[in-house]
Amino acid sequence: MRFNTIKRHLREGTKNIWRNGWMTIASVGAVTTTLILVGAFLALMLNLNHVADNLEEDVEIKVLVELTADEEEVEAVGDQIGEIPEVETVDFATKEEELESLISSMGEEGGAWELYEQDNPLNNAYIIKTTDPQETLTIAKEIEEIENVEKVNFGQDVVQTLFKFNEYARNIGLVLILGLVFTAIFLISNTIKITIMARSKEIGVMKLVGATNGFIRWPFFVEGLLLGVLGSIIPVAVLLTGYYYLDANAASINQFSFLEILPFSPFAWQLALLVLAIGAAIGIWGSVMSVRKFLKV
Repeated sequence: MRFNTIKRHLREGTKNIWRNGWMTIASVGAVTTTLILVGAFLALMLNLNHVADNLEEDVEIKVLVELTADEEEVEAVGDQIGEIPEVETVDFATKEEELESLISSMGEEGGAWELYEQDNPLNNAYIIKTTDPQETLTIAKEIEEIENVEKVNFGQDVVQTLFKFNEYARNIGLVLILGLVFTAIFLISNTIKITIMARSKEIGVMKLVGATNGFIRWPFFVEGLLLGVLGSIIPVAVLLTGYYYLDANAASINQFSFLEILPFSPFAWQLALLVLAIGAAIGIWGSVMSVRKFLKV
């Protein structure tokens, strides 16, 4: 495509923005509102995923070895656990270490357990982490079948609830974002349809003198792109400002250590570029839908 042709398409696409007046303002406003919501949902969903991933990484399996197992049998349990392909790490804790940990975790009330130091009722244990937290339940059931394993603890109800919550959050967030994006596409598409209808005679003349559909299409693509980009400027500014404030005050707001949000940089800049790209894509796709219908290309 020649430079003069590109220049002409850019000029005509920009003119279309001004020609439509209030419709352009309405479309840009609608895209702005939509992208603010899309950006907010994206930030929320990605941070929820981050929190859920952190919680998933903390999921571990505790294997209690039979009290009657001798030293060789205890070691054999650890060897068999280590042979499971999905097991990432295996840490051994003696019954003495388990008792000490219990006393420490109970604070002042833990002193009552010091009486059991001479006759320790606790089990030797293996602490296991998996390569994929989603496989926790499967691995736990496999470990239960190993000889001299008394019990396998991994908080089954909590783990399954966590995985389900993470899945539902992702699906609901994705549906909401797609719904908002298609709403913005519809609005931009209608704006460009009005432009095409208003210039239908001009477009007809251009076709009669030999203008190709591609030549006619390009100014409308430029118009859609500009509408999308213009509509994303305010959302980007709002998201950067809002997330900067949230990140700067996260320590004072958040009382739970596991609810750690993604750091401002590079996440906020990546989110801003993503919103800008979504805005541009929405504009271009809206113009494609309109031109395809009215020019029948």
